[in-house]
Amino acid sequence: MVGRRRTALAAAAVTLAALGAGLLTAAPPAARAEEPAPVVVQQRFTTADGVALQTTLTSPGPVTARPTVVEFSPYGNNSQSFSFGPDYNYLLVQIRGTGSSRGSFDALGPRTQKDVVEVLRWACAQPFSDGHLAVAGFSASAIMLFNSWHQHLPCVDAAVTRSGTHELYRDLLVPGGIQNLAPGAGVLGLISAPLVLQGADRVGDPQSALDAFAGMFSTGVNAGLAHPRLDAWWQQRGWRGDRNDIPVLLIDGFFDVESRGAFQAYQALKADGAHLLVQGGHDGYPAGTDGGVAEAQAWLDHFVRGVDNGVETHPRVRMLMSNGDRMRYLAGDAVARDAADWPVPGTTWVPLALGGDRSLGLTRPATATTQSYLTVPSIPTMTDVPTAALVGAAGLDLLTAQLPLLVQDQLAGLAGLTYTTDVLSAPVDLAGPLSFEVPLATTTPDSGIWVVLSDVAPDGTSHPLTVGRLSTSYPGVVPAKSLVDPSGAIVQPYGSYTTKQPARAGQVRTYRVELWPVGNRFQAGHRIRLTVVGTSAFSLPAVPAVHSIRVGGPAGARLLVPVLPGSDLTAALGQ
Repeated sequence: MVGRRRTALAAAAVTLAALGAGLLTAAPPAARAEEPAPVVVQQRFTTADGVALQTTLTSPGPVTARPTVVEFSPYGNNSQSFSFGPDYNYLLVQIRGTGSSRGSFDALGPRTQKDVVEVLRWACAQPFSDGHLAVAGFSASAIMLFNSWHQHLPCVDAAVTRSGTHELYRDLLVPGGIQNLAPGAGVLGLISAPLVLQGADRVGDPQSALDAFAGMFSTGVNAGLAHPRLDAWWQQRGWRGDRNDIPVLLIDGFFDVESRGAFQAYQALKADGAHLLVQGGHDGYPAGTDGGVAEAQAWLDHFVRGVDNGVETHPRVRMLMSNGDRMRYLAGDAVARDAADWPVPGTTWVPLALGGDRSLGLTRPATATTQSYLTVPSIPTMTDVPTAALVGAAGLDLLTAQLPLLVQDQLAGLAGLTYTTDVLSAPVDLAGPLSFEVPLATTTPDSGIWVVLSDVAPDGTSHPLTVGRLSTSYPGVVPAKSLVDPSGAIVQPYGSYTTKQPARAGQVRTYRVELWPVGNRFQAGHRIRLTVVGTSAFSLPAVPAVHSIRVGGPAGARLLVPVLPGSDLTAALGQ
């Protein structure tokens, strides 16, 4: 499963964007000598409203009717993300207002969603198609598919997606109601670069260039400033239901910048036979693995070509969990777990109470106390786990291998509050979403709650695993969409971001902060740590505030952690 390289000029133009969005892909391997040279056919498709979209058909030999994989990309020429071998044609579609396609970019919104249906209907009837289509997407091209699933997708037999958001607002650009500035800027930069590089396509058509750049500007304003709440504009650019019966293979990693999306999409699509493979995304994947290449190939071979390879009998959820930290994970030190569903059946969410002595334990202290910290921006490599992994995969790992403190959170805790368990007497596997319940008062009406879950090794190094984010303007949750455990506790809060409710200075309100899914084995001798700090410097800057949290007492702050079957956190903590 490979993509294509960007040109050197594009790389120079959008270095910051690449670090923000991590949408860099490598060149596909050259065809073997005995294989016929691929045939490439450029063609324009005109939509119902008269906009010409650039398409590129790549055929493994002479163009004949074959199963055809379709990808919708905003990244211009040669941005194909997958390769499925000589049995498939591959149709790359540059979406409106990007690359060489005409029209105005509409941030993957309603008009672009209609384009998806029109292109699929057209492709199904072309001489290069045998009437069997598949759709594939990585990151933005996966988001295109999720945004379009509420429409019937004609002729599509199967899908493979990697690292796409299920809800663009929650999963990437405004998680927890906090603007995720670096990835947002990165995405726009990477979409704009091929638009500039392929500008020769618009010579003699100034209106086309004006439409394209106006769309980019409008998207930047809308996504960055005009729509901070989860309003109708955002709701049109996320999951809107399922009108299909398409088996989907979803691939992502626990450290990915968009990891929440794959887990939520699996839950939405599992009735259609979806499988979830957690093995890496933008963040890279463990040495000795293929990032899902073989599984994706087998998926399409079975559901599109009818090959009896047994892929449909594989476990519905297959995951590689980390074994203490991300760098060891990438080196191949991973823990494999299979399951019949997500969250894993039999998972127990164990509450860990925060103590006045900075402990994290199974029992709430009887006496309530208040502890405060200043919400100064935190160092992203230490506290912004998804973005740090993205930046690492883009090249920073070479530096942090020499300066490991940059990706540990001991120093970050000096500017915030840390709470740590006793040493574990036995290994404990945690996998699933987490919830941080915290009574909190702030000095400013709109600040950010930012929490990090870490694995503390016996030598004292603390390795961040996942993060939770929430604006203090959004204290509410949607109970009907929140995940609850058998006791009725909310273990994955579904925040309500439609209406801001700014906090009054000094007002104590209880917040439920969603931490994105973790997948990690805490070995014997290790400890579990929660760090409460200021928002990442990669997020939209905010006025510093003083946060005061209540620990201990009957309603003190607590963290609910997902313990997998076969692990006993209570026993490992000696209780």
